Amino acid sequence: MTRQVILDTETTGLDPADGDRIIEVAAVELLRRRPSGRHFQRYVNPMRSSHPDALRVHGLTDEFLSGMPLFEAVVDDLLEFVRGAEVIIHNAAFDLAFLDAELDRLQLPPFASHCAGITDSLALARAQFPGKFNSLDALCKRFGVDNTRRTLHGALLDAELLAEVYVWLTRGQDSLAIELGESAAAQREAAQDLSGLRLRVQRASAQEWREHQQILLALDGSGRSVWKPEAPQDGSEHVAASPPAMA
Repeated sequence: MTRQVILDTETTGLDPADGDRIIEVAAVELLRRRPSGRHFQRYVNPMRSSHPDALRVHGLTDEFLSGMPLFEAVVDDLLEFVRGAEVIIHNAAFDLAFLDAELDRLQLPPFASHCAGITDSLALARAQFPGKFNSLDALCKRFGVDNTRRTLHGALLDAELLAEVYVWLTRGQDSLAIELGESAAAQREAAQDLSGLRLRVQRASAQEWREHQQILLALDGSGRSVWKPEAPQDGSEHVAASPPAMA
């Protein structure tokens, strides 16, 4: 069974080397590229204040976070949730730097060692849309994912949005068989067995051909036609048609 986890964090600032800490971590589970309904979300007391710019982004005040558990109290549940899964993170280097810093304080191995692998959805987006804006908001707009609830950044909401974006971003990587929960071998077998398939050919009538020819001639006159009018294939008489009168 293919298991993936979409993960996001919120932090007090931009750099763990300056003492910035995680204040929220959240993840949603995908099974066969579909939400399973399972998710993980915890707020964390960072034991320091957020930078004013970060506070404007996430809106999590010192007063609110002061009553939350420390990272050491939530780490076991987090690592259990991601164990054995491919973890997808947007701009993975940023989140991993914070996760690794928190784990290092607890003398635990780096985050990547606790899961099956890390995929950076930002790198995927940049490869697919070079030179474009590839923030989460930009990708939501590009793929038609509704992000109107995202007035402030929240790790759980962002993980849910990224899960939708990721499926669109990688929609060509998996076969229809995987999407339907079938084995690829079963689909190949079904696709190759066409011995009993008989297709009915419905040919156009003379009247349908005349109408079709009128459209082709009109398009041809405007220079947009890539097909030229041809004789009907049902043996009916080809009747010349004039382009429609222009207004």
